[in-house]
Amino acid sequence: MTDVTDRARTPLLTLITQESLDQEYQAVADRRGPGASLRRVSRVGVIAVLGAFALLVTVAAVQTSRNAADQDASRAALIARIESRRDSVHDAQGRLNALREQNALDEQSLRELGDELAALEARRARIGAAAGFTPVVGPGIRVTVDNTARTAPGNVVRDSDLAVLVDALWSAGAEAIAINGHRLTARSAIRNSGTPIEVNSTGIAPPYSVVAVGNVDRLAADFIESDAGQDFLALVNQFAFTYEVDNLSQVRLPAAPVGLLRLRSARELSNEGAERQGGGAA
Repeated sequence: MTDVTDRARTPLLTLITQESLDQEYQAVADRRGPGASLRRVSRVGVIAVLGAFALLVTVAAVQTSRNAADQDASRAALIARIESRRDSVHDAQGRLNALREQNALDEQSLRELGDELAALEARRARIGAAAGFTPVVGPGIRVTVDNTARTAPGNVVRDSDLAVLVDALWSAGAEAIAINGHRLTARSAIRNSGTPIEVNSTGIAPPYSVVAVGNVDRLAADFIESDAGQDFLALVNQFAFTYEVDNLSQVRLPAAPVGLLRLRSARELSNEGAERQGGGAA
């Protein structure tokens, strides 16, 4: 048991050398027989042992050198790959940071564009409503005008009377107006064709329902108090018309006819000029 343990603990090179020597001694003794000279056996054995030892040492040295060279090459290659991957990771991290910054800028631009779009949509809706390009829904008032039995045949409601009424509603702050369902724009015309009245080239008949969308809390009062409103009341008294004013919680006015929406030119007016233009257009 002790021999086995010692053999396991003996270095490989030493073990090989010892076993080689023992085997050489045994081989020489077997060849020479019991009567051979011990000196000659010893000399031959030493030479053989030295040769085998030298061979083993040379092989071991060459193998060790090769292993060391391979290990150094592998280590150098591994270090080179690590450095390359480290540089790649550093570059990728830089690109990631740049993309994050760009993404933050893009998100800010998107929010700003969204705000601009919302503002433009709101402005488009206001302009479309004022110009008659889009339908309008909201609170407002309805002024109904009609002839009576006391109205003389030559004194019936005429286009000019409705024009004064519409001017009064524009002056009172109306956002959109329609007469008997016909939306008024800057190109609308209210005119007599004989006795009947035409709005947007379409004949209408009494009673005349003039609906205006606007602030229902002030529209009726401002309509009566305006100069055009006083002129309209004077016409009512002079020609014995009837009229009624009703507040409406919600009313829908259609868009103007397509033919009135083809603008050849346009220019922006001040608020005062826009009010005059809106009133004059009716």
